[in-house]
Amino acid sequence: MPIFEPFEDAAEVDDLTERLADADPSVRRIAVIELGDTSDPAAVPHLLTALRDDVAEVRLQAAQALEAFDGPQVGAGLAAALSDPDARVAEAAATSLTELKDPEAAPALLPYLENGTPFVRAALFRGLKELRNPISLRAALAAIEDADPAVRVQAVGVIGYLKAEESLPALIVATRGDAPEVRRAAIGALAFSRSSHAAEALMAGLDDPEWQVREIAAETIGKTALDDGIGKLMAAMDDDYWQVRVQAARSLGKLKAVRAIPILAPALEHSISNLRKDAAAALGEIAHPDGLPYLERAMNDIDPDVRKNVRWAISRIRAA
Repeated sequence: MPIFEPFEDAAEVDDLTERLADADPSVRRIAVIELGDTSDPAAVPHLLTALRDDVAEVRLQAAQALEAFDGPQVGAGLAAALSDPDARVAEAAATSLTELKDPEAAPALLPYLENGTPFVRAALFRGLKELRNPISLRAALAAIEDADPAVRVQAVGVIGYLKAEESLPALIVATRGDAPEVRRAAIGALAFSRSSHAAEALMAGLDDPEWQVREIAAETIGKTALDDGIGKLMAAMDDDYWQVRVQAARSLGKLKAVRAIPILAPALEHSISNLRKDAAAALGEIAHPDGLPYLERAMNDIDPDVRKNVRWAISRIRAA
């Protein structure tokens, strides 16, 4: 027997909407919760009305309840709520926007970019990213020059999800920008491209002064199967930050870089177990006999996860 009884007809929604007019805000707030639980599209107009309630707690509950619904009407309501005077309501609306999946909601969001604060613009682009509607590309490209780095990061996210070759020049420019978080986002967004210009930007990212940018560059080179990046990845195995080395090792494994085996081998003795584990996995991905002696010496590693990867890598090489 189910714990909660399902809503069977519109009459129950109608009953709940009557309670939205109650003088007691706690009654209105509970009605909003129950309307959200119906998952009935007929509840949407009433939840949008509650999103304009005089009491912030009711508006907050409505913004949260709308997370379960989709479509242009919901998108427009949540976009408007991003400017709510109560920060909790605005944050809840921003979160619910990321749950939209109907691409047709994108046109309803775009007008709110024009006069929005940086918070509003960033939240809108974060929501637009999930919708993957090409109509968002023009606004995202323009926002790469936004004064606020948080907006630029989210705009780059939209571009990366759309994977449009025409956006490549703007993304490459963004990889050389002044804000490291934007450079990091732009490097990651280049994963869709196999062009020589994108490859050059990715390899340049391995020389970035910020380790987080170098880390994503090492990861993205593996995603793009960029063989020309093997030399740079091998050099990255000597990076000052182990996080960069981990991503370099993973990518060298994906690229089956046999010539990187002598470079990966010392990482099996590093003090950071995560690096030892990924170095072993990379040698297993390469699956070349030259890696076997190094792996055999690591079979008694103190970390069980490292030992597991070593055994897997050895079995891969022996089966090759």
